[in-house]
Amino acid sequence: MKEKIISLLEKQGLKKEEIEKLLEVPPASELGDYAFPCFSLASMMKKNPVLIAKELAAKLKNKAGSSKDEGNRDIEKIEANGAYLNFFLNKRNLSSLVLEKVLKEKEKYGSSEIGKGKTAVIDLSSPNIAKPFGIGHLRSTIIGNSLSEIFSFLNYKVIKINYLGDWGTQFGRMIVGFKKFGDSKKLEKDPINHMLEIYVKASQEEYEEEARNEFKKLEQGDKENLALWKKFRELSLKDFDEIYKILNIKFDVTSGESFYNEKIKDTIKELKDKKLLEKSQGAWVVNLDKYDLGMCLIQKSDEASLYASRDITAALDRHKKYKFSKMIYEVGAEQSLHFKQVFKVLELMGYDWAKNLVHVSHGLYLGKDGKKFSTRKGKTIFMKQILKETIELAKETIEKKNPGLKNKEETARKIAIAAIFYGDLKAHRTNDVVFDIEKFLEFEGNTGPYLLYTYARASSILRKIKKKIEKVEIYNINADESEIVKEIERFPEIVKQAYNELSPNVIANYSYELARKFNEFYHSSQVLGDKNENFRLAVVECLKIVLKQALKLLGIEAIEEM
Repeated sequence: MKEKIISLLEKQGLKKEEIEKLLEVPPASELGDYAFPCFSLASMMKKNPVLIAKELAAKLKNKAGSSKDEGNRDIEKIEANGAYLNFFLNKRNLSSLVLEKVLKEKEKYGSSEIGKGKTAVIDLSSPNIAKPFGIGHLRSTIIGNSLSEIFSFLNYKVIKINYLGDWGTQFGRMIVGFKKFGDSKKLEKDPINHMLEIYVKASQEEYEEEARNEFKKLEQGDKENLALWKKFRELSLKDFDEIYKILNIKFDVTSGESFYNEKIKDTIKELKDKKLLEKSQGAWVVNLDKYDLGMCLIQKSDEASLYASRDITAALDRHKKYKFSKMIYEVGAEQSLHFKQVFKVLELMGYDWAKNLVHVSHGLYLGKDGKKFSTRKGKTIFMKQILKETIELAKETIEKKNPGLKNKEETARKIAIAAIFYGDLKAHRTNDVVFDIEKFLEFEGNTGPYLLYTYARASSILRKIKKKIEKVEIYNINADESEIVKEIERFPEIVKQAYNELSPNVIANYSYELARKFNEFYHSSQVLGDKNENFRLAVVECLKIVLKQALKLLGIEAIEEM
């Protein structure tokens, strides 16, 4: 319906881009379903915006509701209110069109061909080997996974890469730590805890020089160091896989910085050939001062590689393999300068596709004390333990609310994951988030379990009937019914907005509004046994279709019964 209003205003000589930018939903239903502010037209038309609104209303209102005009017959009336042009839709026509469209398209409703024929590479999660999977990397996992779902829904071919932090000076610390404090039996029995223990001990300043030397030996292929590194990697991956299984997240590629250790030589040669490298205190750098990006360190004076050289090499390799239209790095905001430098170096190397590289940053997870977590200081949260505790809390709630429920274990897992994912995604990704499981798990209010409960409630209604809803018959329509239909209609626009802004919170916030309006409809409108039953059942069915898809885009699995 929004497109019809845009088309109507276009016929009055206004530009589509300007209309799309300005057209809004009024704060109260009595002001209409859509409103177009005329302030920006004042300078162009040399008129008072109030007068412009009146003139436009006069031109358009005679057409409103006319069945002869295909573009306008679904608009009940158009009126000026101050400097705003307000549009009131024919709610019955709108409801029939929207609900029948959803029932016909089902899970494809809201999708589009934006990504047809295009590939998007999404770099996400990327935990560090030899450290516990802490909640710091959980944000990248959750947000990156949601972006992957959104891009897939819009028909991109998506390549999800889990790019492990499995190379660098920190492995020098790990090797020093294991050689000084390590215990092979402890490593086999309790690998993650023992690796954390030796990492914290080896992170003391007194071991920095030794750590650099051990990492240099690792890069040069020292057999003892390579064997230790492979052991740390193998044990870490086993632990990570258990976590990803609980989260129900899969990757197309699991790679790591180590993969590019040998290939970096070619990158450095190319940088030298293109006269981009210069020496600075014995190290090789790309000077980006004139772009206000400082020095991009490519290789240390001891010839050890760095994040930048590895990421530049990885980008070159990925473009060669996937010919991507867009590559997204979902990584914390603290790495912003790093990615600006990497993208600029690739651009200076002459690669036009560097403009298609995007750093999607996120804020931090904070503890209840409002402070960040730090592995190096030994203060961390083990993700596996947090997940297990959250699932147990969800099971306790199920026992209280529905002790006879089947598949309690799997249902508890889905509730726990919905709680954590939604607790993160409802905030804009750049904001810091307090990681509060008790609040995340509440069944009332703006939470993941509330959304799942809403979906289960809709499923419960539909289980009581056997007939299939295809044709929507409307006897009459009340305010709550109209509101939920309007919310359902917005879904394609919401998906597009989340895609354009690379912000899953747009879908999360929409999901809550959709659920809230459905529950208002549920409490005010008898569905079964009413003369308007057909229409109301269609509303329930469409709510299920749209809410399930919205949850899927957030990485959350819907539940039929709770």
